[in-house]
Amino acid sequence: MSFSEELRNANLETWQAAVGHRFVDELWAGSVDRAVLARYLEQDFQFCDAFLALMGGAVATCDDAAARVVHGRQIGLVAGDEHEFFLSSFATLGVSAAEPVLAEPTRGFLELMNSARKNASYTEILAVLLVAEWLYLDWATREQEPPADPIAREWIELHRGPAFEAWVDFLKAELDRAVQGSGHVTRVTRRFAEAVELELAFFEAAYAD
Repeated sequence: MSFSEELRNANLETWQAAVGHRFVDELWAGSVDRAVLARYLEQDFQFCDAFLALMGGAVATCDDAAARVVHGRQIGLVAGDEHEFFLSSFATLGVSAAEPVLAEPTRGFLELMNSARKNASYTEILAVLLVAEWLYLDWATREQEPPADPIAREWIELHRGPAFEAWVDFLKAELDRAVQGSGHVTRVTRRFAEAVELELAFFEAAYAD
């Protein structure tokens, strides 16, 4: 079993609670209350800048030229298709893209991403990136027809498919490679676990007024 798989297994109960969360079920059914969906997307949008900075940190700290290119290409996708999704969804939902009051899990995830980036540790950056992308791939990959609702459908499609699977596989392989001999196993393990806990809390927060 790879190191990345060991990390996921060590946090499996929380991971599965997030992947099978009520929000995910309702998203797939196309039945998410519009207020809940708006609240979720407003909070998720607050990650965009910090997430891009974190990905930039991966580019800056990566020790492999070929891997650096993969990171760089993914930044373009996040800054393009995903960013445009938020803006078009806000227009449809009639909500503002201005900064809302941050929910506690949102604030916690921002602090986690910024801390990992400022530490300039490639392995810690990878751990946070991997949770954010792998857990979303898990909930977005189901053997059922995507919902008719265009916002829910596009959000699902952004987080699955061959290209996104290849990106997640790359992050897993990079973490498995980079952690060897780094002396960062304890810190990476802590970052990974904290990110999983925050992902679950983030879904929960969408239902809180």
